Amino acid sequence: MPGWLTPVRDASRTVRPTQLSRFLPPEDGGGRPSAVLVLFGEGRQGPEMLLMERASSLRSHAGQPSFPGGALDPEDGDPQGEGRLRAALREAEEETGLDPSGVQLFGVLPSLYIPVSGFVVTPVLGWWRRPTPVAPVDPAETARVFTVPVADLTDPANRAMAVHPSGHAGPAFLVGSALVWGFTAGVIDRILHYAGWERPWDRDRRVSLDSRA
Repeated sequence: MPGWLTPVRDASRTVRPTQLSRFLPPEDGGGRPSAVLVLFGEGRQGPEMLLMERASSLRSHAGQPSFPGGALDPEDGDPQGEGRLRAALREAEEETGLDPSGVQLFGVLPSLYIPVSGFVVTPVLGWWRRPTPVAPVDPAETARVFTVPVADLTDPANRAMAVHPSGHAGPAFLVGSALVWGFTAGVIDRILHYAGWERPWDRDRRVSLDSRA
């Protein structure tokens, strides 16, 4: 694993759930166990992350850029243990076509809650040590698969607060043709912060989600 990923690995070992989000798993154990793969690679412009855009026809989070991932299946195993790792890799393969054998998992972040869909999501951190071609496997699920340079994510010019029609505001990234917001942007924002990669940016800058939510 490259040295530049060390701060991410170290942060994953100490960060607490409340440092990532105010939306935490229900205390009664409710919510559907899920996992996403937060995959770092080395691209032409240096460190990068793998993202995908969900198909516009999906019932939840339609059209949103996101990490590959989804709900755990029974065959994935323990939802509190290795099952989360298996689910993250399985879903990433099913959605983007990547070869899981080329991914080195190096940590997990605390599980978080997405109230609108009822998912309890564990971000699983991976190093793309042997990249393979990626593309949408099923257009009914995935509109496109793309990578984003970490330098673009840390660029203050690409940062803003996304304002939902409900009035809720959260971090967002305007990278290429994508507006990354919601759960995915929140996780990226916290990774950049706790890894020490964050650069000062204008938190008063707003982008409306009226036409995207």
